Amino acid sequence: MQSFPPFDHAAVLVVGDVMLDRYWYGSTSRISPEAPVPVVKVTRTEDRPGGAANVALNIAALGAQALLIGVTGQDEAAAALAEQLHSVGVQTDFQQIAGQPTIVKLRAMSRQQQLLRMDFEESFAVDVSALQQQVENRLDGVKVLILSDYGKGSLVNHQQLIRAARTRGVAVLADPKGTDFSIYRGATLLTPNQAEFEAVVGACADEQQLLERGVAMLQELELQALLVTRGEQGMTLIRAGQPAIHLPAQAREVYDVTGAGDTVISTLATALAAGEELPEAMHLANVAAGIVVAKLGTATVSAPELRRAVQGELRHGRGMLGLQQLQAAVAEAKARGERIVFTNGCFDILHAGHVHYLEQARELGDRLIVAINDDASVTALKGPGRPINSVDRRMAVLAGLGAVDWVTSFADDTPIPLLELLQPDVLVKGGDYGVDGVVGGDLVRAYGGEVKVLGLVENSSTTAIVEKIRSKDQG
Repeated sequence: MQSFPPFDHAAVLVVGDVMLDRYWYGSTSRISPEAPVPVVKVTRTEDRPGGAANVALNIAALGAQALLIGVTGQDEAAAALAEQLHSVGVQTDFQQIAGQPTIVKLRAMSRQQQLLRMDFEESFAVDVSALQQQVENRLDGVKVLILSDYGKGSLVNHQQLIRAARTRGVAVLADPKGTDFSIYRGATLLTPNQAEFEAVVGACADEQQLLERGVAMLQELELQALLVTRGEQGMTLIRAGQPAIHLPAQAREVYDVTGAGDTVISTLATALAAGEELPEAMHLANVAAGIVVAKLGTATVSAPELRRAVQGELRHGRGMLGLQQLQAAVAEAKARGERIVFTNGCFDILHAGHVHYLEQARELGDRLIVAINDDASVTALKGPGRPINSVDRRMAVLAGLGAVDWVTSFADDTPIPLLELLQPDVLVKGGDYGVDGVVGGDLVRAYGGEVKVLGLVENSSTTAIVEKIRSKDQG
C-alpha cells in the first residue's frame, strides 16, 4: 500500500471558469395547478463554489495550498463565492467585471434528487493581458498549474499560459472542453472524460482503438500523458512508450456525478505537487472520485476521508475488467514484481466452498484473477436451465469478495486462450484430480509457471444446491 503523500507541502494554482453552485432544497407533495410540474416548498438554501472554484476547494480540502485565478462580476454571487473560498484558505485573485453577472447554477432539489437547473451566465469580456500577468505573478510559488476549462470564456489564452508554466518547470494539467484540443498543445496531461475524448478522435470500437487513438493524441499535441475518465468503466492512463494503466471505478453506489471531474484533476494535481509519481497519483484520484460520486451535489473529499479510503483498500485496481483492460492491469502488476494467480470456473451459485477455495488461491500470490464461463458456455457444460445467474451477476458477486482482485469472462470451451495471453505465474484448480489433469497446465508449465490443485470443501456443490431447490419445488 502506497504511503499517504504530504499534501500540506503542495501548492497548486488553478486558472479557469469560476461559478457559484446554488441549491434550493425542499419537499414535494403536490403537482402545480398551473402546469404538470411538482411544487417544491423551499426550506433550505445552500451555496457552494463550482467549476474552477470547486477544483480549488478540493485542493484546499486535501490540506494543500490552493490559489485560484478567475473572472467574476461585481455582485452578491461573487462576494458569496469569495467568502466561502477564503473561509477554507483558498487564495483568490479574481478579475471582476462590472455590469456582468457571476456565473450561477441554481438547482432545485427534493428527496435527494435534482428537479431543475437554471443557469445565469454571460460571456465575459476578459482582459487577457491582465489575466496572463496574474498567472505569471503566481507561478513561481507552485508546482502544478490546472487549467479548469468549462468553456465559459475565462480561458482564452491557453497556449501563453502553458508556455509560461512549462518554462518555469511547472506541470500543466488541463480539464479540456470542446472539440479543438490543439489549444492545450504542450500541456503535461489532459483529463477528458470518454465522451469528450471520442468527440475529438471519433467513437472507439474497442479498448485497443481507444489506446491507439490516445497515443496518437499524445504525439500530435506533444503531451506527456492522457487520463481518460470513463464513468462506471473507471479510468485509463495513456503514456507514450509505456503500458496503459486501467483502474476500475471505485464507487459502490453512485448518487451524483456532479463535480467528479473536478475531484479527479484536483487530487491528481495535488498528489503530483506533493511528490507522487503519476500512477500513484492516479490511484488516489480514482479513490477520491469513488468517494465524491457517493455524495449529493458538488462535493469535496477531505484528506482524512481519502486516507481512510486508501487504508481501507487492501489492494488497488480491483473489479470487473474486459480482456484488454485486464491485460494492461496484469502487465502493470508484473512490472511491479507481483505474483499473478489464475483460476476459472462457472461460479453459478456462490457458496462456502467457493469462498474457501478462492481464499486459498489468493494466498498463493499477490493478485488473483477469476475467469468465469459466459452464459452460453455454462449451458453447454451444465445443460439446459443453467446458469441460474447471468454472467454479469456472477461477476459482480465475485468482484465483491476480498480474496478476488480481477474478474473477467470468456466464451471459449477452455481458458487456454486467456492463459496464453496473460501468462499467470500460478494456475489453480479445485478438485480431486492430479495436476496433470488441469486444462492448460502444460501451457503454464512450458513458460515456467506453476500448477496447483486445491481441495474443495465437502458437501459444497452448486449442482447439489440446484438439485435441492428443484426437489423442494417439485415437492
